Amino acid sequence: MNVFITDHGFPHVDREREIITQTGAKLHVAQCKTAEDVIAECGEADALLVQWAPVTSEVVAHLNQCRIIVRYGIGVDNIDLQAATARNIPVCNVPDYCIDEVSDHSLALALSLTRRLPQTDALVRQGTWKITPPTSFPAFRDTVFATAGFGRIARAVLERARGFGFQLAAYDPLVPTEKFAALGVKQLQLEELFQEAGILSLHLPLTTQTRHFIDRTRLSRMRNDAVLVNTARGGLIDTEALTEALAQGGIAGAGLDVFETEPLLGDHPLRDVPNTILTSHTAWYSGGSVPELQRKAAEEIVRGLAGLALSHPVNRV
Repeated sequence: MNVFITDHGFPHVDREREIITQTGAKLHVAQCKTAEDVIAECGEADALLVQWAPVTSEVVAHLNQCRIIVRYGIGVDNIDLQAATARNIPVCNVPDYCIDEVSDHSLALALSLTRRLPQTDALVRQGTWKITPPTSFPAFRDTVFATAGFGRIARAVLERARGFGFQLAAYDPLVPTEKFAALGVKQLQLEELFQEAGILSLHLPLTTQTRHFIDRTRLSRMRNDAVLVNTARGGLIDTEALTEALAQGGIAGAGLDVFETEPLLGDHPLRDVPNTILTSHTAWYSGGSVPELQRKAAEEIVRGLAGLALSHPVNRV
């Protein structure tokens, strides 16, 4: 059996090789950038490990013997799930790694922006010394910290925010009402989310329904002292609309770890907006999260090749 890594950004894949070759399978490593690359390199795959390479319907059509596709990560928007399902190929992700890392990163962005640290830091560096920040903002205890989504990471973010005294709230139509109550989090309807949130942190998957979840209309409904945090998927936000809202004072700030196009273009106007913190898709990272991701992805591959129950399938075959 042949397992192909379509692409990766890790220092090495020794752990995957150890886990996979113990089963008698061979591991092949490519660095595919395009669908054409994947077709050319991985057509004989019995299993695929994918990081960023596009696994389109055309790619799936050329996978004549593939038994499983595993994504290195949580999101699977670079894989055509419909095409894989039609070919009876299970697609799996690794949703239970880097929960702490992404939660910490989200909270760090939210705290820094709410306290206006980037703006105050800039003033000090320019020689301005004031004992009040450049704009007023409410105390944490008077601020609603809300998440769009109420899954693993969103709940971890809110638990961290609880320690700072925020009022906790969330929107997620797929989660039962009693779950919000059990965790002491106010359940918001969609319109309430934008009206009440002093901090809005996004924790949604990217689908056709959630693309541009944050658009001009919804930005216009947010409080002008609110901050927006996105450590999920760049496509959740209409970046042009957000840039305009930030420049015009429609909202107070944004902390972004993910973007519609990555890497962020060198001349992108977001780079010139002062009330932002921009990080380069690093929220997932720690010294421990990398080997954990590699191990869990490889172990799922082994289960798929052996015909065992899969831990995290995202489609039904």
